[in-house]
Amino acid sequence: MTPRSRTLAAAAALLLAASLGGPAPAEAAPARSGAVGSAGIGDPYFPSDGNGGIDVQHYDVRVGYAFGPGRLTGRTALDVVATQDLTRFDLDFLLDVDSVRVDGRRAAFHRRGDHELRITPARPLVAGQAFRVVVRYADRPARHASRGERNWLSDSREVVAMNEPHMATWWFPANDHPRDKASFDITVTVPRGKQVVANGVLADRRRHDGRTTWHWSAAEPMATYLAFFAAGDFETRTGDCAGVPTYVAVSRHQPQPARRTAAGDLLQRTCDVLAAYTPVLGPYPFSTTGGLVTSLPVGFALENQTRPTYPALPGSTAPLVAHELAHQWFGDLVSVESWRDIWLNEGFAQFLQTYYTEVTGGQSAQDWLADTYRSFQDDKAFWDLPIDDPGADRIFDGAVYTRGAMAVQALRHRLGDAVFWPLLRTWLAQHAGGNGSVAQFQALAAATSGQDLTAFFDTWLRRRAVPAPTVENGF
Repeated sequence: MTPRSRTLAAAAALLLAASLGGPAPAEAAPARSGAVGSAGIGDPYFPSDGNGGIDVQHYDVRVGYAFGPGRLTGRTALDVVATQDLTRFDLDFLLDVDSVRVDGRRAAFHRRGDHELRITPARPLVAGQAFRVVVRYADRPARHASRGERNWLSDSREVVAMNEPHMATWWFPANDHPRDKASFDITVTVPRGKQVVANGVLADRRRHDGRTTWHWSAAEPMATYLAFFAAGDFETRTGDCAGVPTYVAVSRHQPQPARRTAAGDLLQRTCDVLAAYTPVLGPYPFSTTGGLVTSLPVGFALENQTRPTYPALPGSTAPLVAHELAHQWFGDLVSVESWRDIWLNEGFAQFLQTYYTEVTGGQSAQDWLADTYRSFQDDKAFWDLPIDDPGADRIFDGAVYTRGAMAVQALRHRLGDAVFWPLLRTWLAQHAGGNGSVAQFQALAAATSGQDLTAFFDTWLRRRAVPAPTVENGF
């Protein structure tokens, strides 16, 4: 994600596509033995995010969207493995639920707090058991807030489901934490003439009864906040970036005076950035790539897996595209172990954005480090935030991005490219499809380089003071 305003679209517009379920059946009686899954996966910043006792393998999300009333009707099936014996488990979800079934049997359910959906299956589940949960629901996502956030972005012509760290619960039930990744099928029905873009590859498109159903499939493991869809009127372009199939879409309603980004420009920029990154990071990690430009006043860009989403902004798109595509490795392929580890996402993406400038003929990343250091040397607030523990309310603080990137470039300069880039490739290979923590990266950096880097990481990530401009600190 780029540094951003938290201002979201004020209007919650929007329309209804096909109803996806029948009447809600009666709830089943509770199971009689076993254990209860915890309401929270154990994240220190967001304790109620995610849930214990379950490991989601796949999401089959099917929704219809009505642009007039802003109503979303859905049926989501989750293929899950129990990680412990269970008589009850939770999912994270905000919308009104009509029914829940577990392995085809009616399940009891009720609410706990604003986003906990507590489910009691008709029969207990045993550790290691694979089972399917089907949730049917209908609601207006724009009317919901959670943890002070109103994340649904829409108007009468366009909708986009994108935000971080929380987005899934506004449109599908989930084990909503990056630690539980899964594959996705995303099927969205809209009025005929509207287009839908989501993660992965376009598997099918069907017209029926004045509507169109779009089916997108994302086979690689993905964190729930990275799953997205957008619906509206788009200029689209397909191609490939060095053999990787590419799909880009640009809203036809971009506001003025912003320069209207063309789909062809976004396609070319995407290919240019990937060509700069793959020699140092290794092959692009997913089976497709691309991007989407929305007309909605989102105020930020987001690294949706395989298809980042960008706001309509004047000027060059290079910095945004470079940042969000860097996240395909740092954030998407390897996600945070907990949200406290946000430096591994934003510090590295901001650094790679600076590196892209360097390799395309602009300022070197080391000169950028020196200039930025001088610019902020007397800014006490900038240096007062511990980057490896910024706090839940400041994970998107500018210092996390800028100081975080300075730390990465300082590490590169201290180790030298011959050690630094193999270190990054090793990190990505070891944690691909999973998660990593700052502590794990620090340990790998020390082991790879053969250096004691304790003081270096303490200086850049933990101390609330201006680093001394020394060789040991990467200057």
